Amino acid sequence: MLATQRGDDHDDSAHAPVRQPARVHGRRDEPMTDVDQLQDLIRSFLRDPFGANGEQAPGWIPAADIEETDDAYILELDVPGLKREDVNIELRDSEVRIRGEIKEKERTGLLRRQTRRVGQFEFGMTLPGDINPDRVDATLRDGVLTVRLGKATASQPRQVQIKD
Repeated sequence: MLATQRGDDHDDSAHAPVRQPARVHGRRDEPMTDVDQLQDLIRSFLRDPFGANGEQAPGWIPAADIEETDDAYILELDVPGLKREDVNIELRDSEVRIRGEIKEKERTGLLRRQTRRVGQFEFGMTLPGDINPDRVDATLRDGVLTVRLGKATASQPRQVQIKD
């Protein structure tokens, strides 16, 4: 219920002014770019808040899907424009770290707008189980990097028989 300027509490909604939506300031053509950059910054800060590892922070973190099957973890990262020679996949125990760089295209004209991601990126995570290093492979196809990490035998589910 809206109160009128007279200060009483009866409903004057028929005479109330129509509220206009708040105007958002900033670039109207790229609203999600700023949100994506903020999310990347927050993720980077949460991983290494004080830059303790002494390395330069990556420019961005690729979008990823992580799937767990009975025998593997499957990571799919969106990295359009990435070349095989520009990516490094490192495994340590149950941790996987993927670093790379999408190089900016050389241009002859004036770049008026750029929304594609370029530069260094990093994706890292600790998996809930151990990885068998002999059962790891990666493919890069149609802008998607797929890394299949086979589970160690001890990490795979198994049936337990109940004894009398």
